[in-house]
Amino acid sequence: MLRPDESASVPSAPAPAPAAAAPAAAGAAGSGPAAAAAAAVAPDAGDASATDDAARRPPASAPSPTAAGLGFSLAAYTLWGLLPLYFLLLAPAGAVEVVAWRVVLSLVFCVLLVAVARTHRRTLAVLRDRRVVLVLGAASVLIAVNWLTYVLAALSGHVVEAALGYFLNPIVTVLLGVVVLRERLRPAQWAAIGISALAAVVLTVGYGSVPVIALILAFSFGLYGLVKNRTGGRVDAVSGLTIESAWIALPATIALGVIAATDGLAMGAHGAPHTIALLLAGAVTAVPLLLFASAARRLPLTVLGLTQYIAPIMQFIVGVALLGEPMPPERLAGFALVWVALVVLSTDALLATRRAANARRRTASGA
Repeated sequence: MLRPDESASVPSAPAPAPAAAAPAAAGAAGSGPAAAAAAAVAPDAGDASATDDAARRPPASAPSPTAAGLGFSLAAYTLWGLLPLYFLLLAPAGAVEVVAWRVVLSLVFCVLLVAVARTHRRTLAVLRDRRVVLVLGAASVLIAVNWLTYVLAALSGHVVEAALGYFLNPIVTVLLGVVVLRERLRPAQWAAIGISALAAVVLTVGYGSVPVIALILAFSFGLYGLVKNRTGGRVDAVSGLTIESAWIALPATIALGVIAATDGLAMGAHGAPHTIALLLAGAVTAVPLLLFASAARRLPLTVLGLTQYIAPIMQFIVGVALLGEPMPPERLAGFALVWVALVVLSTDALLATRRAANARRRTASGA
């Protein structure tokens, strides 16, 4: 899934949920999603109006930033990889109801997190910037499309195709860099795009139709990252996710009202375990995002870019091994081509990072 501040030259970072977002601050004790989220981001949440550098510096006994970041990244992508199983637990709730509850309860969760972490001044500062608020509104529409498509895929037996969408996301990110940002690509990046185009042809033949779900997921998330990039470093993760959720909370509430007046809400109608599972939708949505954003501040982009594949690999395994989705030879061939393209793209990113580091060392030693 895509980090909002990544350039197209580095593999992006996936997730079947809102994508680029994250955390809030210190001071939450105990257990549970809110405490876990606050703990994940406490070391460097950084209230611009009040905390000094010394207060944000981790104690000497704390794990190194890279080790902590890797732990947060693995936790985030593992949770995202298990999302299809969670959504299946929510049946017979429909996709629109599930996404509407995700939006409303994510907003509730984030507001509680802001209150617990006492980071309201950061959120209010973001709200004063009209341009940033409008950008976050556009991002909220894109992530809502991504969420709805993903939940539809999970509930309709298309988990493998959803995994394909997140495998394709880094390629789409590179492609958007060329088309929208006019970036110049290295030969290996062009090769990865070409291999992916061939994979799309093979998969279209294998599916008997264009893999629409995969393409919507890949492009909606790629565009989401591109739009979020326009906020630069001005928006902390919790404020961003809170404002995005607020933008689409009203349509989500209206959708719940329409469902209640027509088919009836699944919430509360299928026993206590089902109700509890639906009520957890806000935490299930927000916590991986907070963990991811915490990882993104601690890990080199190349490491973060490689760990992103954990989620779609897990989704692929869930779809094929646990849910029994078909994997005919032509479909497997298409996936294999996508994986080859990702190897080419990741290897190129690693080599480019190494060359840049060597160049900086040479410059520093010659200074």
